[in-house]
Amino acid sequence: MGAKIEKTHFCHGGQLYYCSHDSRETGTQMRFSLFLPPQASGGTPYVIFLSGLTCTEDNFTTKAGAYAKAAALGIAVLAPDTSPRGEDVADDDAYDLGQGAGFYLDALQEPWKKHFRMESYLVSELLPLAEQSFGLDPKRKSITGHSMGGHGALTLYFRHPGLFQSCSAFAPIVAPAQVPWGQKAFTAYLGDSRETWLAHDATELVSKAATEKEILIDQGLADPFLEEQLQPELFQTACNKVGQKLTLRLQDGYDHSYFFIQSFIGDHLKFHANNF
Repeated sequence: MGAKIEKTHFCHGGQLYYCSHDSRETGTQMRFSLFLPPQASGGTPYVIFLSGLTCTEDNFTTKAGAYAKAAALGIAVLAPDTSPRGEDVADDDAYDLGQGAGFYLDALQEPWKKHFRMESYLVSELLPLAEQSFGLDPKRKSITGHSMGGHGALTLYFRHPGLFQSCSAFAPIVAPAQVPWGQKAFTAYLGDSRETWLAHDATELVSKAATEKEILIDQGLADPFLEEQLQPELFQTACNKVGQKLTLRLQDGYDHSYFFIQSFIGDHLKFHANNF
């Protein structure tokens, strides 16, 4: 089940790959992009970026403007799709459930549990596959993401201690058990047990798995989802209670788009490089 390179692009002196592979975890073909910097020669440190609702592996790849900074820092960037896809994969008419909305967890409920195994897919399958196929350093990897992907970055960071050297996020869903996006997805994928929900909620997880390393979050103050869906102050309060180092930067005028991400992606890549 190795990676198949679908296409390549020379980019900032490095190579950008679009790949696919048959996944044992999701039972589907999965896709990802990978940027290798010009310095890559085996043992390359890397950052995984988890995208948000409705996105594929292509959104970050084409819109974030990350690769000039990644090339300068000598960092690879891995960008997976957000969910399993296919005609036989469960879906929903709404944008915030089903294909394009995997929430980076393993579903427990029908009809989702057969294919929606995004946590196991990422941790147990994609990361080892990318490391073995492209010479990435398994001991020097960090995680970031946007919105739903920010939720994924934070929860996977806490749920798998020591796997990632650092964590950051753009406008993350920090308390999914308390907001409509998360409540809808958790009910569908995980069922009605609030205890099960909290095992995938960063604001709850930090109380049990705080680290000594700083977390970086950027949040736009013109984000239309800020008050109802994101509420970063909930995570900030939880971090303060347990002494988790957090830099929460509230960016005046910025919204939820990739224009926001491309404005600060360089800061995040440098943040991760400093932790390798």
